[in-house]
Amino acid sequence: MKPSEDLDARVRLDKWLWAARFFKHRTQATEAVDGGKIQLNAMRVKPARDVKIGDRVDIQIADTHFCVLVKGIADKRGSATIAQALYEETPDSITAREAQREQRKLAATPGANLHGRPTKRDRRQMGRFTGEG
Repeated sequence: MKPSEDLDARVRLDKWLWAARFFKHRTQATEAVDGGKIQLNAMRVKPARDVKIGDRVDIQIADTHFCVLVKGIADKRGSATIAQALYEETPDSITAREAQREQRKLAATPGANLHGRPTKRDRRQMGRFTGEG
């Protein structure tokens, strides 16, 4: 299956997000659009809104933000190489995601110093802290 590069081609936003592999299931894409996590041309839209080549799609998935330009249209899910041909991420979006990735690397993971159950010594220290011991 080859993505359409016809300038008049259109497809539903939720189908395009699913075909471009931003979401594993089409229902997830629909819920994200309904929840305001997806914007088309800087506007909040419904899942049935048509996407055409040249549109800008802003996608918020968890802590990650993508800003992509639509380069191709597909209504069926294909391979990853086909999916990557459907869009082009903006340079600003790429630099922002890389900066966020570096920030996460430098931040300490909560609970990283905890290793399993507390020892007897740990429990005594917790008891002293909470006033129970």
